Amino acid sequence: MYRLHGFCQSGNTFKVAFLLRALGQPWEPVFVDFMKGVTRTGPWREQTNEMGEAPVLEDGTRRLTQSGVILGYLAKKHGAYEGATEDDRLEVLRWLFFDNHKFTSYFATYRFMKAFGPAAPDPAVMAWLRARMDAAFAIVDKHLATREWMVGGAATIADFSLCGYLFYPLEESGYEVAGRYPHIEAWLARLRGLPGWASPYDVLPGERLLPKW
Repeated sequence: MYRLHGFCQSGNTFKVAFLLRALGQPWEPVFVDFMKGVTRTGPWREQTNEMGEAPVLEDGTRRLTQSGVILGYLAKKHGAYEGATEDDRLEVLRWLFFDNHKFTSYFATYRFMKAFGPAAPDPAVMAWLRARMDAAFAIVDKHLATREWMVGGAATIADFSLCGYLFYPLEESGYEVAGRYPHIEAWLARLRGLPGWASPYDVLPGERLLPKW
């Protein structure tokens, strides 16, 4: 059985949990107390992940980190959601890099600073992030205007990666998708129809926290 280290506020952990559920694979959650700083401690980094990040997936004696790596590993191992052709798989990889560098990166940082940061966020920093979020979301919305899924004719791990943070409550980010990005909104509805979808707070371990700012 897989063991997935993570916590309920982590959209990157949710990406992996959603894929495991869609694949119908049994897995066990392992709570990571990120909000109390466990990932910054020496013992956790030495024993679990030197990068100080979740998720971490254990598959027997194999331990994997970084959500994009984990998604690719699971898709290839189980022969699903990896793309139908070599060209598709390269395109999936392209969108995974875009997501990790821009789409999720900007949005997850913005949400964390607004909802969970230790101090009220700097308005100038938030404005900088929001402008880059707007640009990244516009790219994805335009891409989805002529297709149902990010790559090819069916869902792939590109979809699982990009959607990871978009199923959290609006009050955590204050960033409205519905109405502004109609093609992303429709795509999220399709993702909710995939096997195994459920809210991150119903799937992952930990306590839901109210937004701070």
